Amino acid sequence: MSARERLLKRLRQAFLDHGYEQISMSALAELCGLTRRALYHHFSNKEEAFRFVLRFDNETAIRQGVAAGRVLIEKGATPVDILTEIMDVRYGENRRRLAASPHALEINDQAFRRARDLMIEAAVVFQSQLAEILAELDASGVIRLGSRVGPEALAQLLCDGARGSNQALPPIPLEQLRPRYAAVIEAILFGSLAKG
Repeated sequence: MSARERLLKRLRQAFLDHGYEQISMSALAELCGLTRRALYHHFSNKEEAFRFVLRFDNETAIRQGVAAGRVLIEKGATPVDILTEIMDVRYGENRRRLAASPHALEINDQAFRRARDLMIEAAVVFQSQLAEILAELDASGVIRLGSRVGPEALAQLLCDGARGSNQALPPIPLEQLRPRYAAVIEAILFGSLAKG
């Protein structure tokens, strides 16, 4: 593990254990095994450190989600299984990690307040990569996209469904999150109403 990855892991754990509002740069430095001066060498303030964790975690989740989906494509899995795996790795892993924190609601709120630009950027990047996968699945005959919804629009719908599942009220129990992604994906791909 590189020094950057060790720092990231310690920062993430510090925010999960102590939340955002109540932790200071001095406390962050101590929890990261650094002097305050050394931490300031990396980040000018707490928000910058928080955004660093969010950016890294989003980039990692996107990369791992797409890779997990590609593994299932190679194995000839069904479209629902492929897309469920992608969503579960991309969105579910972060939700499960955050759910273990007593500060989950605060961290989620702070992420959208202090790093909305990063969240939007990650959404755009992921949806673009998902649209590429959907176009590839269509081109190879694994799925057949209709004339009304192209890969970009379908990627947006699928991501909206996964993000909505993560924010559902009452919250979806963690053990039901993956099946919920699958149900949402099935409903989007195949519809929920009988044709007739």
